[in-house]
Amino acid sequence: MKRRYLAAVMGLVLAIAPVNAYMVSAESAKTESSTEITEQALEEQEGQTPDGEQPPEKPDGEQMPDGEQPPEKPDGEQMPDGEQPPEKPDGEGMSGGEGGPGGQGGPGGMGQQGVDSYDAVNTYSEDAQISGETIESTGKDENAVHVTDGAKVELEDVTVSRTSTESTGGDSSSFYGVGAAILTTDGTAVIKNSKITTDAAGGAGVFAYGDGVAYVENCEIETQQDTSGGIHAAGGGTLYAWDVTAVTNGGSAAAIRSDRGGGIMVVDGGSYTSNGFGSPAVYCTADISINNAELTATGSEAVCIEGLNTLRLYDCNLSGNMTDDEQNDNTWTVIVYQSMSGDSEVGNGTFQMSGGKLTSGNGGIFYTTNTESTLTLENVEIEHADDSEFFLQCTGNNNARGWGKAGDNGADCLFTGISQTMQGDVIWDSISRLNFYMTEGSTLTGAVRQDDTWAGEGGDGCCNVVISEDSSWIVTGDSRVSDLYAAGTITDDTGAAVTIQGTDGTVYAEGDSAYTITVDSYSETADVSGAGTVDSWENHAAEQA
Repeated sequence: MKRRYLAAVMGLVLAIAPVNAYMVSAESAKTESSTEITEQALEEQEGQTPDGEQPPEKPDGEQMPDGEQPPEKPDGEQMPDGEQPPEKPDGEGMSGGEGGPGGQGGPGGMGQQGVDSYDAVNTYSEDAQISGETIESTGKDENAVHVTDGAKVELEDVTVSRTSTESTGGDSSSFYGVGAAILTTDGTAVIKNSKITTDAAGGAGVFAYGDGVAYVENCEIETQQDTSGGIHAAGGGTLYAWDVTAVTNGGSAAAIRSDRGGGIMVVDGGSYTSNGFGSPAVYCTADISINNAELTATGSEAVCIEGLNTLRLYDCNLSGNMTDDEQNDNTWTVIVYQSMSGDSEVGNGTFQMSGGKLTSGNGGIFYTTNTESTLTLENVEIEHADDSEFFLQCTGNNNARGWGKAGDNGADCLFTGISQTMQGDVIWDSISRLNFYMTEGSTLTGAVRQDDTWAGEGGDGCCNVVISEDSSWIVTGDSRVSDLYAAGTITDDTGAAVTIQGTDGTVYAEGDSAYTITVDSYSETADVSGAGTVDSWENHAAEQA
């Protein structure tokens, strides 16, 4: 028989920034369900960068070539005229989801004000151990298991089933975990050797919210409906996973999913597959580290990172297959952006990938717009789509989705390839700032092109390229670079030297190639101290419960 439990959670405030996640000691007991909470979420802050014309500092403050100060962040990070973040444009689809970038369901809007209570089949407010049981949930917007009041609940060899045709999903599910199979909001849930299935809107497999901590080990998770992530953290929750197999089939249902308020997720091993339209393998509005996992999106970009959040991948196989959409300026595999929806704090989005393989089924590889970002690749095997449009695009956008003000929504990107083989064009525009490093034997085969299609009336953006002595650029077309620091080699694909010529007509290097690189300045020395680095997995790995 379903029980109800009501407990006021005091002191929560509405905030737009990620909330710190806390490991909570657990003391609980099973009680009646329906936990009352007050409003939760966010404060928005704006990252700033100092003025200057040379390549920007790395996030840790190391200086760029010649020791100059970093340039200003491009305009467009501010919300237009100081107003609140705009509503999603028409056509964004489902709220509270990660499909927005791909056009298959937009991020949640600003209207959600929290939930008053949770309904659950089983609510635990004291420590408990459950083994070998089957727990079924069929109620509207109901949790099968809810851990609260600091409880530590261990579930082993359990089968959890959540099925409902009446559940609403949406923001209350995406932001707060309403309707998830297993939810922890203030306590610790340890789930081992178990099977979790959901067929209900908003039916995430395991959800960690607020002061909730979840450990998920050797489990199978499958969800069917929209806004139903496999493993999910929001509102500052913390989730650790080992050797999980998670499959999602709905829209806006990333296999590894986070949402408003962020949190911490650490994933070691396992397989994560999202099959829904607009469902990346990983949707990141949190601090997420993943090691030695299979990450597959069959109908979406592989990864979406929004705002001031970080995704680190170590020895993972990552693949995406985004569908072309005329509402998008292009098609990509990994996006780092700011939607202005309020679901993530404005600031630097970070993507690190070391080892493993990145596979693109359609479109270009990396796209960043309307945000600051730091992208670092180290010895990653990359498989391009046959119609690959670019390796990296760092530009503004047409604002069809409300991503900043058109003509004022460029990107500010620090990109670093470390022992990295790269193929495809690098595209930038005059309202963006790109600093592109090649270090430790990296190679780029492609052109660097300025394309002001999305730049409106233009600006003072730049693209600075820094090539270490042991790295090389194989040029495949006429290129435009602001400041070129080339200690390494520059040739075309026949091995012929490429002409390097200043915008004032100065010829810095005369080549036999048909291609020319036009620059504002040129140097045969390269200071790579400002290049990005990859954190060690050991700095983020967690011990099993």
